[in-house]
Amino acid sequence: MTDGPAARPALRILVCPQEFKGSLDPIAAARAIAAGVRRALPAAEVHELPIADGGPGTVALVAAAGGARIVRHEARGPLGAPVQAAYALIERPGGPATAIIEAAATAGLVLVPEAERDPGRASSAGVGEQVRHALAAGARRVVVGVGGTATNDGGAGAAQALGLRLLDPAGGPLASDPLHLARLARIEADAVDPALRDVEVRLAVDVMNPLLGPRGATAVYGAQKGVTDWLAPALDAALARWAERLREDLGFDVTTLEGAGAGGGMPAGILAAAHAAGARSSIESGAALVAEAIGLRAAIEAADLVVTGEGRLDAQSGYGKAVGHVIRLAREAGRPCLAVAGSIEGLPDGIDGAEPLVAEGTPPAEAMARAAELVEAASERLVRRWASAG
Repeated sequence: MTDGPAARPALRILVCPQEFKGSLDPIAAARAIAAGVRRALPAAEVHELPIADGGPGTVALVAAAGGARIVRHEARGPLGAPVQAAYALIERPGGPATAIIEAAATAGLVLVPEAERDPGRASSAGVGEQVRHALAAGARRVVVGVGGTATNDGGAGAAQALGLRLLDPAGGPLASDPLHLARLARIEADAVDPALRDVEVRLAVDVMNPLLGPRGATAVYGAQKGVTDWLAPALDAALARWAERLREDLGFDVTTLEGAGAGGGMPAGILAAAHAAGARSSIESGAALVAEAIGLRAAIEAADLVVTGEGRLDAQSGYGKAVGHVIRLAREAGRPCLAVAGSIEGLPDGIDGAEPLVAEGTPPAEAMARAAELVEAASERLVRRWASAG
């Protein structure tokens, strides 16, 4: 008697979208896509692994992926009032503990009512407090995602919280408002947190703008934070003075760093404090750092099909965005990659098929209100079409 034919293994499908901005966070988007995939292919093994670029939602995403615990504590918010902040702490046997911090948790635009938004006052001090809390908790690697901030202070508040002393012309502490950076006379590093030594600090960014100039933090992103026409030149002048003193007093030139303008210039201050302490530091792709934290490459290599998604897909989605990183890893692993999107205005290299949520002409408000339902239906259509073509 001979054995019958071996059962065909179930198709393994990895679902890893980023957020659909304004409607679904990455976790909700993954849940909706997975539901559509399961309706299209009930026998498939579907694994959800949403991704982000270091902006709002990253901490929850890393915790949901497993292997991290959430640490909650109080820190200063963008306008000085205390807020309840949280970060993810990854502790694995035999390796250093890694903290994943969102700058938006303490400096986020969402923390400031629209009528109160004022980058001339908003400070990143709470982000520095988060880093110090993580160091005290035992973190020896710190990843700071800098997206979604209400600040435009070049990370000066965070640097002060980490121990850099910013002095005015009289030798006293400089006032905390970012505009006072124009009066910065000297920076002293003797009080920088010693726990920063022998720590690896990595800044996760989704844009590579410099700190200053026509492509800098103020010029490109200031308006969405409330920077007015009269305030913009004053803020840029204050940041230029900040950069000048960092160069003269610490030997740290932030003006040459691509990505230093992300998050209102947040990397400049944090990297300056790290430099003063002798810590290793870098500015890196937020999507790549999050992907590393959640084990995305291995998950893609274990899959037969990858399904990603975002609010707007175009030929530039392959550059810098979280979806672009998913596409690139799928291509490197030789796995087919499909995408669901709110709108499709072009396909990046490496996409094997895509599906919009709604027909052209559908009111955006309607699409956003029904986002989860539409994502699920589009995912089902897309995967059915891919399976029938294969």
